[in-house]
Amino acid sequence: MRQSQLITVFAFIFICLADESKLKVKPASKPVRLFTDEELRRYDGSEAGQPIYMAIKGVVFDVTSGKHFYGKGAPYNALVGKDSTRAVAKMSLNPEDLTHDTTGLTTEELESLESVFTGTYKSKYPIVGYTHRRLLNEDGSPNEDFKPEDQPHFNIRNEL
Repeated sequence: MRQSQLITVFAFIFICLADESKLKVKPASKPVRLFTDEELRRYDGSEAGQPIYMAIKGVVFDVTSGKHFYGKGAPYNALVGKDSTRAVAKMSLNPEDLTHDTTGLTTEELESLESVFTGTYKSKYPIVGYTHRRLLNEDGSPNEDFKPEDQPHFNIRNEL
């Protein structure tokens, strides 16, 4: 056996025989879930004991810890149970803005959206999944531009 092969074999044996309690292996995280609009509507804060979810830019956040803002009867309850990207960008609770559609938003609104998305939601609330629009095109075909490694909170070490 060549020296490099011998080292590889010994490394493999060492890993197999290592005391698991000494290995620093991060436990598997909760799998990321794909939500349809109908599934997301179930998490609108209307049911006690049910988590409260809201999506922005196709990313679904668990906002249950902010139930005094997002729960039933709370000031921002209109935003939950759906992708409210446009409403967040426009800082609006108008029913016509409670959508994922960003068509026609101004540069300032898009900058505001990114600021709130990153500074508030990504930093404060856990990600529980993505909307189907994030992964699929309107015709149902896969979104070739979707890259898990570019998504918020993705860490390749968690995936190995």
